[in-house]
Amino acid sequence: MSNQFKKEYIVVAQNASGRNMNVPLYRFIGQEPGPKVYIQSSIHGAEVQGNVVIYHLIQLLKKMPIRGEVILVPNCNPVGTNIKAGEYTLGRFDPVNGTNWNRGYFYDASLIEDFAQTVQNDEPISQIKQRFRQQIKHILASKLEEPWGIGLAQRLNLKLQQLAFDADFVLDLHNGPVSTRHIYVPEYAQKSASLFNIPHVILIPNKFAGALDEATFCPWWTLQDLVSQKRQQDVDFGVEAFTLEMGSQEVINFSEGEYDANSILSYLNGKGCLLQSDIHPETMRRVATYLKNYKVLYTQQGGMVEYLAKPGEVVKKGQPLAKLLNVDELDTENATELVVAQCDLIPILHFPSASILSGTQLYKCFTHYFEL
Repeated sequence: MSNQFKKEYIVVAQNASGRNMNVPLYRFIGQEPGPKVYIQSSIHGAEVQGNVVIYHLIQLLKKMPIRGEVILVPNCNPVGTNIKAGEYTLGRFDPVNGTNWNRGYFYDASLIEDFAQTVQNDEPISQIKQRFRQQIKHILASKLEEPWGIGLAQRLNLKLQQLAFDADFVLDLHNGPVSTRHIYVPEYAQKSASLFNIPHVILIPNKFAGALDEATFCPWWTLQDLVSQKRQQDVDFGVEAFTLEMGSQEVINFSEGEYDANSILSYLNGKGCLLQSDIHPETMRRVATYLKNYKVLYTQQGGMVEYLAKPGEVVKKGQPLAKLLNVDELDTENATELVVAQCDLIPILHFPSASILSGTQLYKCFTHYFEL
């Protein structure tokens, strides 16, 4: 029993010649009804490893029967991927207005509160989900038709959000600068973190900051709480969304991509999306921290830097993280300076360049972490 497979293209932008910039969309439809899954990669142009992960997912899903539907959108931001400066890809921000490509999604808490008032106590969960999706998708379509127009980054985000908001499980594939694997998980979905083969977990609150995962789970989380209060019993809409950070940017690795594809399939199997699959999560040590304890270490000085602490390794208070070199002091004892850990921590990623300004985000670190 095989899945139905479709390939189509969506127009996400136009270049300066007026030609469409298209993105491929790969769709697998199972023989049995089930959840809908949406996976995208490379909303930030330099974060390209997710495209290899999607490649492996396509090869695996061609011979792996599923329930429901899986939609895969690789390289969803071709504008960002093509912004180059020398050998570097500068694909994090819209070059026209400086907008982060991952911060233009839609969310309005007041609309959710108004919708919750329309929910009847005996209304089936499936009907609530259908009505809510219709309302949000109508708003997204209206915003895309704004007569005064909208910026390129927001237009791209809203088009992708139309696809994502229709799904039950949303995975946004990213990479850090120089990074170990980690995942952003909404606090209500903490148990699902153990379904991925990802050792570092950031638990995030119901607070919208513009990203796709938040634009997906914040509306459902908020509605879930409001309807639960109204009915005086727990309600679960069965919607989850995650940002997966799969190593470092500007790098693709096919063997690592296959590993991450199987990690995603492990999650999907745990959620009932696969038929007769024996893919399960690895037994591994998983550590987590709350978003408030995911700390940025800024440099107080500029200079050249050697990164001593590797992403993912445990660093104790007082141990060195980096060594700075001041070229104005090469002939004095002030030529070098160690940057040490202020507490026990796990560095998750560090800045990619060996030359830094004062105030640079040197490391991002887990503090007050715990085992899941």
